[in-house]
Amino acid sequence: MKTFKNSIKPSKDEQKIAIESYDALASVIEQLRSDNPEIEIEETQERIKIPLSALKLLGDILKAMSEGKPFSLVPIATEVTTQKAAEILGCSRPHLVKLLEDGKIDFTKVGKHRRVRFEDVMKYKKHMKKIQKQHIIDIMKSDEELGVYDS
Repeated sequence: MKTFKNSIKPSKDEQKIAIESYDALASVIEQLRSDNPEIEIEETQERIKIPLSALKLLGDILKAMSEGKPFSLVPIATEVTTQKAAEILGCSRPHLVKLLEDGKIDFTKVGKHRRVRFEDVMKYKKHMKKIQKQHIIDIMKSDEELGVYDS
């Protein structure tokens, strides 16, 4: 199985095709009743059974492409290096290592190298975004109470 670990930014042509394809696929998915629908490749007239979850994932990819967003496919159990994990979080590798050693993110050691599950990095990133959002809300409330911020 090919894994896309690097972000892929769609070209303008791909973006246009993805817009049309996403709308059509989203409409078809809503009408499906089977968990394993059959699709047909028009060029070859070949019919293929495909899990509904895979079609929905294709829809997510097309939506991201239609919006011009870079995307990446990474299997859930993928382990990344500390450097890659730091890049995902937007921090330095030494800071990430401190997070690991402080128990904020789970990791395993392979020899003397640390490996972090991609899923754990994303879970931590989501948690940090939630905390940042709450801090912004708290600052806005404080500013409103002081009359510094007009709502």
